[in-house]
Amino acid sequence: MKAIILTAGYGRRMRPLSNQTHKTLLNVAGRTIIERIIDGLVDNGITDIAIVTGYRKDQLTAFLTSNFPDVRFTFVHNARYDETNNIYSLALAFEELEVDDDVVLIESDLVYEPSVIRRLLDSPRENVALVDRFQRGMDGTVVTLQGDVISNVIPPHLQGMDFDFSDKFKTLNIYKFSKEFCNTVFKQLLTYYAKVIDDNCYYELILGILIYMQRETIHAALIEGEEWAEVDDPNDLRVAEFKFNREERRQILESTFGAYWNHDVTDFCFIRNMYFPDGSMISQLRSDLEGLLHNYGSKQDVLKEKLGYHLLVDPNRLHVLNGASECFPILRARFEGKSGLIPSPTFGEYERLFVDTHTYGDDVGIDPEQIEIRADSRDVVVFVNPNNPTGSVVPTGWIYDFAARHPEKTIVVDESFIDFTDHPSIIGRLEEEPLENVIVLKSLSKCLGVPGIRLGYAYTCSEATNAFVRDRLPIWNLNSLAEHFLEVILKHRSSLDESFRLTIRDREAFSEMLRRTDCVDEVHPSGANFLLLTLAPDIDAEALVDHLLSERDTFVKDVSSKFAGERHLLRLAVRLPHENTRLAEAFQDYATRTRVQNRIEGGAGNAPSESLMGRSNEHE
Repeated sequence: MKAIILTAGYGRRMRPLSNQTHKTLLNVAGRTIIERIIDGLVDNGITDIAIVTGYRKDQLTAFLTSNFPDVRFTFVHNARYDETNNIYSLALAFEELEVDDDVVLIESDLVYEPSVIRRLLDSPRENVALVDRFQRGMDGTVVTLQGDVISNVIPPHLQGMDFDFSDKFKTLNIYKFSKEFCNTVFKQLLTYYAKVIDDNCYYELILGILIYMQRETIHAALIEGEEWAEVDDPNDLRVAEFKFNREERRQILESTFGAYWNHDVTDFCFIRNMYFPDGSMISQLRSDLEGLLHNYGSKQDVLKEKLGYHLLVDPNRLHVLNGASECFPILRARFEGKSGLIPSPTFGEYERLFVDTHTYGDDVGIDPEQIEIRADSRDVVVFVNPNNPTGSVVPTGWIYDFAARHPEKTIVVDESFIDFTDHPSIIGRLEEEPLENVIVLKSLSKCLGVPGIRLGYAYTCSEATNAFVRDRLPIWNLNSLAEHFLEVILKHRSSLDESFRLTIRDREAFSEMLRRTDCVDEVHPSGANFLLLTLAPDIDAEALVDHLLSERDTFVKDVSSKFAGERHLLRLAVRLPHENTRLAEAFQDYATRTRVQNRIEGGAGNAPSESLMGRSNEHE
């Protein structure tokens, strides 16, 4: 078995990283792309390797000959690399090489585990393409299958606007071809097409022709969990880094504060309503997407009117926000020189609102009398209701009465999670009995399940505050998709109400499952769509978070640093029932493994329980 690797391309999509460096010499998790490709071959016994060079050939050949002295390299140079495509590079290889054995063909924009090559070599078929089920984030040539036979090859230019990827498979651009196939029909058609018809297309076109004409059968070997990534551009490098750098996955995710669609993780860190929007809303938004992309959104007056219809409130008291975070710089300016009282711990933005910040405790549960005492000399009092990360709730009526008793103070009420409690929003009371000193802030990402389109609002009956906020919002602060969502949601009130009910149900079931694991010492009461839990004394939060991300592709949030003392605490978003169950089982598995390891090392850990579902609740 020999290998042919196509590395001639300039790597235009990888610019600017490829301006001075051959694309395959870029690093993923501490090793170059070409090292990973070669190591995967060598680990599977393939050391006869032909490299088709082009761009920066001297840089690449020097690296390979220096770092792989035991590999038998043959170099074929494509001098026209900047004007041809891979069909020409492969045609050159077939013309200049003696193909005296079966061939593994690999393109150089790949990172993979050695087990990927083993999957290919284990196939009993002569001519085989490695494929994977199509997933979000993939691009390039796809195929359809009949059994394990490729029935159609579909290049990118044939994947139109309405193309259905649901039943398609992505080619890895790794193939195994027989010596006979390479020396006969494939070589003949490939070289003729490259010389006579088009030297700037892809060799997959030739495979598609042969399949269409039924001149050859190309089988598929399906990837079953082996890690691989295609690296066409710098964003792909970031995705590959996460996939192959398991030790630093947590740092990678925490550095982005989002964009998790690029990573195959189950996210229990960021919080959203898992039951909304429903399928019919998604379908409508998808069908309207083209028109939304081609049009501007409306100005603030129109946005306020549309949101007012949804909230059933006076739109003149509203400001529609590009996420609630848009309002924090405005509030910071509004409260300049004023002292503030905020819960501790809470959402970090509130800590930055005031130069002079004081706190009242939430550990877990808030004492209203403490607020009364500590608010005495403060200008602004903040309620996050329910509070994040504890889930603690202060009765809405008490907050309203507090604001009414202290008209000289500004009261900020964050109600981002209020829909998951049995307490009403304070806005209903303010609509009937206005108070000038109350500002209500809400992120709609949590309750509407749409963090990706950035929706939030501020509400106040104070004309002075309204004017202050209005003057500081840009004319277009919301995109068309977010605005259209406000239109569509009016038809789905019952679905939204049902989503809150289902989330509350799931929260209670999730809480009970977690209580029954040996990993958890206490699950604290919560009025939000997340849970705060204290881990058992012998469970380290940071080690558990890293383990779940590395071994289970599951991301949870360690909030231990937000609390005093030595406790280890996690905040978990409430996701769908099967995901919640899977996480609770992972907790139990981790506790069992930890305590077994402790006994092996001479520790005195408690005996592990036999079953998550059968364990009695020791912590109640």
